[in-house]
Amino acid sequence: MIAAGCRFFAGYPMTPFTEVLEEMAKKLPAVGGVCMNAESELEAVGMAWGAAATGTPAATGSTGQGLSLMQESLAEITLARLPLVVLNMARAQGDYWQATRGGGHGDYRHLVLAPVDLVEAVELVQRAFFLAATWRNPVLVLGDYYLAHTARAVDVAPLDVGPAPAKEWALTGESGGTGRAKLVSFLGSAKQRDGAGYDLAVHYAACAEHTATMLREVAPEADTGFLDDAEVVVVAFGTPGAYVRSAVRNLRSEGVRAGWIRPITLVPFPSEVIAAAARKAKAVAVYENNAGQMLDDVRLSVLGDAPVAFIGGLSLDASGFGIAPDLQVSVLRRRILDVAERHR
Repeated sequence: MIAAGCRFFAGYPMTPFTEVLEEMAKKLPAVGGVCMNAESELEAVGMAWGAAATGTPAATGSTGQGLSLMQESLAEITLARLPLVVLNMARAQGDYWQATRGGGHGDYRHLVLAPVDLVEAVELVQRAFFLAATWRNPVLVLGDYYLAHTARAVDVAPLDVGPAPAKEWALTGESGGTGRAKLVSFLGSAKQRDGAGYDLAVHYAACAEHTATMLREVAPEADTGFLDDAEVVVVAFGTPGAYVRSAVRNLRSEGVRAGWIRPITLVPFPSEVIAAAARKAKAVAVYENNAGQMLDDVRLSVLGDAPVAFIGGLSLDASGFGIAPDLQVSVLRRRILDVAERHR
């Protein structure tokens, strides 16, 4: 985040997000930034909202429970057209619907990125800041317990993602009292004057058009393997995607024609990649550490071209943090093989 230019971060401690907050508190002051340990997630998102409105690259986050408290603000930040990066260091994968649909009000969408490991997280977090600035829209990075508790040597050199967009909209205070003061609000950018109020219909329609354009122009991304002749295609996101990839390679070495798709962008979802693979496959399998959420998006992508089997499910330790006992290559290999044999 710091390599991407982030200079304001706010959050409230909640494992496994706490470690991110602690590290930002250590590292931001050294580059002239500010990190706030807020009273709650409500204050944290409000602080980040204020910083983002000044044009300062800002971020906040939590785990799923904390993000539930932020939903009203995240919806209104989107309608106010503000760039913000939001982290969800999830305790399992039960926050997929929250991340991709949101729990706020109105017609709003966030771009959502799901890294598989720390190396990819370093890249995707930097791209998240660029996407947020480009589209003036929150971007959510969906991590998990493994990502937050893994130590690994990584290259954190800044990515060359192109020139930063101009921030003529930012509230810097320079135009105050001039008659040209700016307004950043979820009610619109038109100022209210005597005898004239906001036309919310115009603002909401403009926001909807902007969102549609963003979802159309941001290219969906997925990591794939062995799809050319795959009879069973396995779809998984985040950390489990690495285990699925290993299980598929294991099965390939035994002659089983399996392949994998790991969505990197959850919004926009790589529906075309999944649809194309399903048209050639005999079955599609979905693994996620929840009761089945991305499963809906896979079924909508496949649209009946192949049977879709759910091979995931809740797998937690006593804390519910998402340390999955069944997240093992040997376990996934058996489940994928069962699907392949049923549809051979």
